Amino acid sequence: MKGRVLLCFALIFFSSATGQVSYTIAEELPKGSLVGNIAHDLGLETKRLISGKARIYTSDSDEYIELNGERGVLLVKERIDREAICKQTTPCALHFQIILENPMQFYTITVQLTDINDNPPTFEGHNIELKISESAAVGSKYELERALDLDVGINDLQRYELKPTGNFALNLHSNSDENKNVEMVLQKPLDREKQDKINLVLTAIDGGEPPMSGTMLIVITVLDANDNAPVFTQKIYKATVHENSPVGANVATVRATDADQGYNSKITYLITNKLDNVRKIFKINDDKGEITVIGHLDFEESRNFEINVRASDEGGLTDSCKLIVEVQDVNDNKPDINIMSRSNVIAEDATVNTVVTMIHIEDKDTGDNGKIHCFISENVEFTLESSTNNFYSLVTNSELDRERASEYNITVTCSDEGVPSLSSSVTLTLQISDVNDN
Repeated sequence: MKGRVLLCFALIFFSSATGQVSYTIAEELPKGSLVGNIAHDLGLETKRLISGKARIYTSDSDEYIELNGERGVLLVKERIDREAICKQTTPCALHFQIILENPMQFYTITVQLTDINDNPPTFEGHNIELKISESAAVGSKYELERALDLDVGINDLQRYELKPTGNFALNLHSNSDENKNVEMVLQKPLDREKQDKINLVLTAIDGGEPPMSGTMLIVITVLDANDNAPVFTQKIYKATVHENSPVGANVATVRATDADQGYNSKITYLITNKLDNVRKIFKINDDKGEITVIGHLDFEESRNFEINVRASDEGGLTDSCKLIVEVQDVNDNKPDINIMSRSNVIAEDATVNTVVTMIHIEDKDTGDNGKIHCFISENVEFTLESSTNNFYSLVTNSELDRERASEYNITVTCSDEGVPSLSSSVTLTLQISDVNDN
């Protein structure tokens, strides 16, 4: 009887707390490092955390933060790698809720992750080989591979160096995505008879303290006579593709022309993306410039791609372009129903608006495909109330009578607004406990 009375108390005095606390920590902190005094910051006593069986709720599978209820603090549970969680997206943060019972409450917690300089700039290859005609005009440009630094901000890649200086100099210019294209510019004519091989070292340097760097060897073979470089008909192409497009689906065709004739006018196309997954999803016909799908497209993972394409003639002259591919969403994800907290037994004298279950709904799709509506099977004794951000509470809607109904099976169904609509459901079983009312 005492257990039932306590359960009634918890159900009756539910509070959907809206407090929000934010902390900022550096990535890679040791396990057990202090994140913050959550009890103090929420204005709670530690005994409330203990009596309320305080726990962390997160919709993600990984939990990087843990709650020490006895101390009332949040601690680092596992090593946090900012780059693994957010890649190069800024700002980067972990979001979760702290759930309390007796009465039920939840608070939203945000932990901002700041970057440390733990990644050097990296080239995919240790060296590249270029073939350049000795007749190449001063000012000719040759696109080089960009380095990738997984860090962000000042710790990201800041500058390049090319050594030794002599025939070539570096030319850096920002493109539309604020990254720097790296070009090698011929500033002194070549003479194959004097030097048929040139070795250069390209160094990428970040802005950390101390700075970190990566290098790549450039081996140039000097050839004879090729007067004209390929030229793309456009510098930027655009295309759209559905996320469920099959392997082999055509995306777009890029085209370059070369004013030379014969052997020197033959153009070869190549996708030059290195350290991302573009080449696992798209391929290009090296003769025709046709780009097709070879991998799985998922709008929820990547909504757009930037495909860098190089056109090279047989004499080593090049031009480059970019194909921007927008991935269009299809309704391929059902709503995901997560039970945050639930009661399996409720006393028959529970008051109206007693909270029985709290649930959180997620749909990875966007737009109408991600808009969710939830409802329960016909049951006059209960109703489903919605709060913010797809949080719902199942509450009593009228007085209960165990002698009339000792058990309820309540089905919660959630549907999205996609065409066709996708839905998920869960059935909650609730026992009604007896009180001496007869």
